Amino acid sequence: MINIERTSVMNFENAIRGARNPMNSWARMDSTYDEEGRFCLGENDLDLAKRLAHAGSDHRKFLRQIFVSVDITAPLYWWKEFDTYKVGTVANSTSTMHKIHAKAFERADFSHDRLDEGGLVALDAMIAYLEVEREKFVANKANKQAWHNMIQLLPSSYNQMRTVTLNYENLINIYYARRSHKLAEWHMLCDWIMSLPYAKELIAVKEN
Repeated sequence: MINIERTSVMNFENAIRGARNPMNSWARMDSTYDEEGRFCLGENDLDLAKRLAHAGSDHRKFLRQIFVSVDITAPLYWWKEFDTYKVGTVANSTSTMHKIHAKAFERADFSHDRLDEGGLVALDAMIAYLEVEREKFVANKANKQAWHNMIQLLPSSYNQMRTVTLNYENLINIYYARRSHKLAEWHMLCDWIMSLPYAKELIAVKEN
C-alpha cells in the first residue's frame, strides 16, 4: 500500500533560466504560465531542456533545481528501501517514538493488501496485542515496558507518512532503479513520477 498526495512542483522557471546561463541565451526563453498558474515550457526552452536532460548528469544540472514536494504514506518496509536515496532528498516523518500510543491500533494502520487469510489472522493477533500494550501505556506513562513492547514488536507493514522533497535528477535515478522492482509500491511511485510535468521528456531520458 502506498498513498501519494499533495504534490507540488516548483522552480521550473528559475531552473530553465539557469540552464541558459552558460551560453547567455536568455533572450531565447519563450516559456509562459497558463491561466491556472502552471509553468508551460515554450518550444525553445523545451528543446534545450530535452537536449540537456539526454546529454547526461554532467549537463543536466538544471534538473536538480526543479523541486518536488509530496506527502507519501507507505509501510516501514518500503521506507527502508527509500532511505537509500539520501543525496538531494529531505523527509520529515510522523513519529512512532512520540505518537505511537496516540490512537488505537487498527488494520488500516498497516499495509495488508497482499496478505492471504492466514496472514490477516496473524496481523489481527498482533494488532490485538499491540492495543493491549498501548492501553497499558496510556493508563500509566511510567510503564516503559509496555512502550518497549510496542516499539520492538511493531510490524514493518506499519504505515508512516512523510513529507518528502526531491528533485528531477533524484527522480530519474529512482525511476530507472525501481520501475521493475518486485514491490508494488515502487510501481505505483514510478507511475506517479511519470505523471509529473514534462516527465516523459525530462525524466524518462533512456526511453527517447
